[in-house]
Amino acid sequence: MSSTTAKETHRRSRMSPQLFERFRETFDFRLAVDDETRRRIFRLRHDVYCEELGFEDPADPLHHLEFDAHDERAILCLIEHRDTGLAAGCMRLVLPEKSDSSGIQRLPLEDYASDSLDHPTIHPQRFAHDAVCEVSRLAISPLFRRRSTQEEIEGLLHAHQAFTPRQRETFPLIVIGLFLTTYALVGLNGLRHVFAMMEPRLPRLLSMSGFLFTPVGRLIDFHGSRSAFYIDQRQAEQEMHADLMPLYLDIKRTLAAQMSGSTSRQATDSLS
Repeated sequence: MSSTTAKETHRRSRMSPQLFERFRETFDFRLAVDDETRRRIFRLRHDVYCEELGFEDPADPLHHLEFDAHDERAILCLIEHRDTGLAAGCMRLVLPEKSDSSGIQRLPLEDYASDSLDHPTIHPQRFAHDAVCEVSRLAISPLFRRRSTQEEIEGLLHAHQAFTPRQRETFPLIVIGLFLTTYALVGLNGLRHVFAMMEPRLPRLLSMSGFLFTPVGRLIDFHGSRSAFYIDQRQAEQEMHADLMPLYLDIKRTLAAQMSGSTSRQATDSLS
């Protein structure tokens, strides 16, 4: 997870409540409860992780999609620009997987960064497996950052849409929206302990918004210099800046309604 976009967020000296309200009016938050939303997320991840950064090989080169086995046990969410319907950002929350050999529940970062986890008390294996998760594959479309893909530009022109200056002012908040989405989904799913691999600068920048991550591992070479970080969702919720709370509660209500609707549809489908 890069700190570049977070830097853009904190270049502004203050984030006014009015700006957060405009952000709420500009973007929608969608759980990936259907194949089309999942495909859009995988396409956005391909554009960022495969094409732009070169971190991953596409799982489906023909359709320009990036996904892996962890997505099968992950909760995925998309941030969508309301006026154009463009995918602006995405994230996933991965639940532990049981190892075939030991039966131990493991997070993805334990497979490639286990030797670096050196915190004396905080480790995924020290918590109940049904309370632990890992946030990863946070991505923001280049169109909502510095540059645009040709396909997205053509899509905007075809739809005769353009971003207004007032909308552009809200774009740096997308990274904050992704983390608020993380905390909301963690709480709504009865989880608590969140791990993530990040550049060291990103948690420091996020701390300015009240997101206080604890470093729990040494730096390793994994898509650049990164290390494992941890945050307690309940503590994050309690210590969240007051200016962020209305946006957070709105995201939480939105996702809770979608989770409830998804459960109802699944129950209906099982009876049909």
